[in-house]
Amino acid sequence: MSSDSSAHPPLTLFSDDEILFRDAVAGFAQEEVKPRVSTMERAGRIDPDLITKYFEMGLMGIEVPEQYGGAAGTLTMVAIAVEEVSKLDAAAAILIDVQNTLVNYPITRYGSDALKARYLPRLTSDTIGAYALSEPGSGSDAFGMATRAEKRGDSWVLTGRKMWITNGAEAGIYIVFANTNPGAGYKGITAFIVERDFAGFSVGKKEDKLGIRASSTTELILDGVEVPAENVLGPVGQGYKVAIETLNEGRIGIGAQMIGVSQGALAAATSYVKERTQFGKTLGEFQGIQFQLAQARTETEAARLMVYNAARLKDAGHDIAMEGAMAKLFSSQVAERVTSVSLELFGGYGYTTDYPAEKFYRDAKIGAIYEGTSNMQLNTIAKAMLR
Repeated sequence: MSSDSSAHPPLTLFSDDEILFRDAVAGFAQEEVKPRVSTMERAGRIDPDLITKYFEMGLMGIEVPEQYGGAAGTLTMVAIAVEEVSKLDAAAAILIDVQNTLVNYPITRYGSDALKARYLPRLTSDTIGAYALSEPGSGSDAFGMATRAEKRGDSWVLTGRKMWITNGAEAGIYIVFANTNPGAGYKGITAFIVERDFAGFSVGKKEDKLGIRASSTTELILDGVEVPAENVLGPVGQGYKVAIETLNEGRIGIGAQMIGVSQGALAAATSYVKERTQFGKTLGEFQGIQFQLAQARTETEAARLMVYNAARLKDAGHDIAMEGAMAKLFSSQVAERVTSVSLELFGGYGYTTDYPAEKFYRDAKIGAIYEGTSNMQLNTIAKAMLR
């Protein structure tokens, strides 16, 4: 058998176009995100100028068709963008993720031609979106929601509260879920597109969080919000299908965020142990340190392959309920382990804000909570296995 490697071109995870895109986002992140991280973390908000640059870079409409101002890209490209930005700041990355996977995607997938024409050009050019499913009394049990929608003439009137809404402070367009027929249970849930300036709509408390501090997480108050009937997203009573399919895509974005966080933390720790000396040699010369780094790198790469496998399957039109759940579950577990090890390798310095280790550690925890807790991912995986 010939051992001539020239007969077999080297395999790569990405196509040439995807590599060009990745490199462009990585360069953008170094130039525009990195200098802002500390300031945004202290201020607890994303720099508005950075948001403008996101739109200019085309990062806010990656999968949206070109006719609406998007790039007509793929979920794989969304994951690439989120991963690269997350290597520097998970908070800056989640704004991109939510816009693409939880807002643009369901409008593109379920919206009427009129809704797509009305909202997608705004969402790809200058307007942030948010996804409002969770409530004070319904988190993992999202279909136990109390928000109601009552039909009045040519409009629906929404009443209730939403909680834990990412991008809530910056958004101008919201996808809001409400029950139009409580007696039908989850089969009464319907998705609506709500604009920030609709009468009766307001943004409430902004949460003070452990991690991803620059990302806004808010309450939404719906006090008799009148929504035009044409703003129903998908069929009335089919909101649960919209929610489930959207979250399946969104979990790939969270997986990408977590593998980015892991890589950022690991890169910082690897650089540190090459320079820090103890007992007459660098930390990186100790086999115990080397083994910890090797284990962290191996787990991170395994999680990365799971995330991109799920993204590829989704791009090819496959159901990824199980693959997406596994990718999110494992990538969030890996992120917690890798950021913890990375922080410890910094020693006492890792516990201070002078180094990035503590921020990566704090940012990693959210991966096991939002867009479906780890227990909910395990439930999804088990059901898919046993059906």
